[in-house]
Amino acid sequence: MIPTMKSIPALATLLIAAIPSLSVAETLRVIGSTTVNPVVAEAAEVLREEAGLTIRVDTAGGSSGGIHALGAGRSDIAMSSRPITEADRERYPSVRFDSHRAGEDALALIVSHDVWQGGVRAIDREQMQAIYERKTTNWKSLGGPDRRIAFFNKEPGRGSWEVFADWLYGKAENSPPVAHPEVGANEEARTKVAATRGAVSQLSASWVDGETIHALAITGDDGQPVEPTHEHITDGSYPLNRTLWLITDGPPQGAAKRLIDFIQSPRGHEIVKKHGYLPPM
Repeated sequence: MIPTMKSIPALATLLIAAIPSLSVAETLRVIGSTTVNPVVAEAAEVLREEAGLTIRVDTAGGSSGGIHALGAGRSDIAMSSRPITEADRERYPSVRFDSHRAGEDALALIVSHDVWQGGVRAIDREQMQAIYERKTTNWKSLGGPDRRIAFFNKEPGRGSWEVFADWLYGKAENSPPVAHPEVGANEEARTKVAATRGAVSQLSASWVDGETIHALAITGDDGQPVEPTHEHITDGSYPLNRTLWLITDGPPQGAAKRLIDFIQSPRGHEIVKKHGYLPPM
């Protein structure tokens, strides 16, 4: 399995303290994905210490929140676990979205320990659709324990939900309206699934600990289950692979370029790997 991600601060916003000689106007604003956040937060700390940069990293709203903040001029860099869409470009026609790879990740379908111990180790797309649409409501139908399925859906606008919905229905906008309890950031999703019997949700594979929560393999059309490992991310056989992005309005300049260049450097790649992701391919 992908290595467990080391714990990060529970605060939704990490403020890298400004040095006295810099004004608030010179603060680099980075907003978006909780998946990309650990890499950016650690890189920002290094650049604060080594270069005196002042960087504010905020995860409010997830990927779509970061993209909207960039489009509205409230952010200099958007962190996103999904690519820019035509809808984003139509909403902000004056923004020249410029996307930069920060790493490679896999979205896992995670279950609570009791489901895993009950024998559910893999799932296919049709089975997941039936859970999502409330057609399958007990794990016994999938060869697991006689227990109600507790599905936690990611909030709309989260990159994880859009990757998941694209996989299930071809395009996220094709997904049917559903009513499930929702979770936001990765920490909330992990905590909810770990604490709830019969639970399942979507989560970055780097957050899976293999003890309180477990990542299901995905069974393809050939009947072979594929786990979200680094090997299967690299060879493309796992169907929920995704790229982690840093997005700017036009080519990055100044502090934004310094941060992106650092994350894409060999030192930055070590930070990416430390948090359970693969460096950009």
